[in-house]
Amino acid sequence: MAVARSWRTGHHPDGPQRARVEDIPALNQVFSNSFTERYRRDGMVGVRVPYLNPLIWRYAIEDAGAGALLWRDERGEIVAFNVVHCSGSEGWMGPLAVRPESQAAGVGKEIVRSGLAWLERARASTVGLETMPRTMDNIGFYSSLGFVPGRLTITVTLDGAHAEHAPLLLGRMATRDQHEALGECRALVDGLLPGYDFTRELVLTEELGLGDTVLFRTGSRLTGFALCHTAPLVEGRSREEARVLKLVLAPGADLGGTVIALADYARRSGTRRVAFRSQTDYLHAYRTLISLGGRVRWTDLRMTLAEHPEPVAAEGVVWSNWEI
Repeated sequence: MAVARSWRTGHHPDGPQRARVEDIPALNQVFSNSFTERYRRDGMVGVRVPYLNPLIWRYAIEDAGAGALLWRDERGEIVAFNVVHCSGSEGWMGPLAVRPESQAAGVGKEIVRSGLAWLERARASTVGLETMPRTMDNIGFYSSLGFVPGRLTITVTLDGAHAEHAPLLLGRMATRDQHEALGECRALVDGLLPGYDFTRELVLTEELGLGDTVLFRTGSRLTGFALCHTAPLVEGRSREEARVLKLVLAPGADLGGTVIALADYARRSGTRRVAFRSQTDYLHAYRTLISLGGRVRWTDLRMTLAEHPEPVAAEGVVWSNWEI
């Protein structure tokens, strides 16, 4: 493989350009090399970050749309990218990376500032990202661009287990019923955090066959939903877990019953466990996971632009994953 020259040679990167599905192999290369180098600098020398499942990349690119930004060198090779998402008024960035030999030259600041400009044009009221809490360089870098640290996102897993009743799945509904359910999901989120809208992610998940959306009802009323991906996150791996990317519950909804239903969904979908991305501003929900036998697997630090903080629902639960 040819070694890409650094941008320090004098060529300014061309971008931002819009990332396409055909760019996925090159994006995977930059992603793997960049994060492997990040782990090496953190002292984890033996870690090699694997390529992501191309379907997961496609989901990220299509979800971001015009916010999937990349930069190229003079040979047309990708040297940096920032995948910027906007779900109604919620804006966030991820993944984003710069090719290792092109770092420390101001490129990282350029791609973040471009993402901020894109979210400003999209009128996002929340602007955030997630980073590794142990990595002081990353926290300092984002802080220099106006971001401030906030809550943790704690990944908690529970083993899959059959429940008494099968879950209600959006993907199993007739087309007309799906449209009605999507409208209910939109209204539920907007009632808890005005302006937020996750329906594009729900539709993309169904279209790409990545998983499904589990719906929760009390009588005829929608009281919650969970967007779940069961497709492997890593290229070439088997399905291991159902990842809950979005979890929205109305005030008074049965969180314990929701967790049990999602463990059942994980088992029925052929995975071994269900993984929740728990934001710690909803501590009662986190404690429920732990009380049901949840195991802490990973932590991420959420950072938001100081002028565009992340709101917290006064009642109910809104967990929104800021990673793919």
